[in-house]
Amino acid sequence: MAMIKVEDVSYSYISKYQKIEALKHVSCSFEAGKMYAVIGESGSGKSTLLSLLAGLDLPAEGKIYIEGKDMVSMDRDAYRRNKASVVYQSFHLFPLLTAWENVMYPMELKGISEKEAKTRAKGYLSQVGLPEKILHQYPKMMSGGEQQRVAIARALAAEGRILLADEPTGNLDTENEEIIADILLKCAREKGYLVIVVTHNLILAEKADKIYSMKDGRMMTYDREK
Repeated sequence: MAMIKVEDVSYSYISKYQKIEALKHVSCSFEAGKMYAVIGESGSGKSTLLSLLAGLDLPAEGKIYIEGKDMVSMDRDAYRRNKASVVYQSFHLFPLLTAWENVMYPMELKGISEKEAKTRAKGYLSQVGLPEKILHQYPKMMSGGEQQRVAIARALAAEGRILLADEPTGNLDTENEEIIADILLKCAREKGYLVIVVTHNLILAEKADKIYSMKDGRMMTYDREK
């Protein structure tokens, strides 16, 4: 059964000069335990699709189902807090919090004690391959690759099962691209997460279990499925 199902979804918005049809009758589905890549040129609609999957807005037409439940009837703030986390190209870490504190943050929002949150956060940072010396460092003290790994650890700390990544390797060098790609793939195949990556990076996309291609707001036939 699909964890997320998108049925005939359309979405538009008004720019300064015109109405933009960002998505046009898009249908697709996503299963837990797999990594999906959504590729396409700028303006193809892939980031808009990810935004809708994150519950940041609702479709103008069509339906999005999360584990069989229509997103329209869901508490979308609770959905992002408890089920779905987003990793961004620009990391979006809190600059005045250490790596440890950044990862603790989503757990503390849920009322988990500081002691327990610290223990779990240390474990998540270890999962993404960061050494203990990173724990007390602030984002400005880290490399881009380290910051992105902290961002992924923070997403895992939310303890949902859906991980959405918007150009997660866009600001990284080739070595760190490989590291982040492997971490995301491991989250899907070994931890059972549903991982959806929007990317221009075909090397990253080729690691996915399934690739969807978008053009002019429409979902094209996927390139291949492993």
